[in-house]
Amino acid sequence: MNEVLRQERKFLIDQKDFYAVSRKLAKVLTEDPHNKGDGYPIRSLYFDSLDDRDYQEKEDGVELRRKIRLRNYGADSPFAMLEMKQKQGSNQKKRSVRLKREDAIRLTQGDYTPLLYQPESFAQECYALMNMHVYRPKAVVEYKRMAFIAKENSIRITFDHHIIATEANFNIFDDHLLQYPVMDPVLGVLEVKYNGFLLGYIKDLLKEIQRSELSVGKYAMSRGISKHYSF
Repeated sequence: MNEVLRQERKFLIDQKDFYAVSRKLAKVLTEDPHNKGDGYPIRSLYFDSLDDRDYQEKEDGVELRRKIRLRNYGADSPFAMLEMKQKQGSNQKKRSVRLKREDAIRLTQGDYTPLLYQPESFAQECYALMNMHVYRPKAVVEYKRMAFIAKENSIRITFDHHIIATEANFNIFDDHLLQYPVMDPVLGVLEVKYNGFLLGYIKDLLKEIQRSELSVGKYAMSRGISKHYSF
């Protein structure tokens, strides 16, 4: 089981601004080894209770809240990560456990039994929570990510773009997942993640592209059809 505790800040920027500063970031930070071309793919299946408690707490700005997701890195990924993110004041705590592809597929179908047979206690915690509050798959979000890393203070800067989603098919291993854009394709989300404090020289670089801080998360954007339209 992996666990990290860090601060996270999000900004809405356009791709032109990001690529202009990315050349400077590449000179002082280490590129994520998975960076290729315009980034590496990420797919996340978000779970929520029957009454969408996690979604509503995000909308209401509840101070202590969580979200549970199953993440892979493309349809051909041999594994997936079950992750729980918990907001604690200005910090974000993330715990995760790696699942085999076949076990992860069962979770996409609403069967959480494979979690009982994982050696990590975090998996059993997720099983109990997801059954007690009747969690069900709710939406899949997919995007491309470019990432830069500094070992000091575990600093990680990511840019997520071409964000698409679906609330109809929850199989993140599907080669032909039909999705729709949830954000203008010229825009993206810049995330700055760090422990303790952000180094000064990185702050100076980011001043060139920082815009208004973004409070809406990808999960909230992915629920645009079911939560904002009546049928």
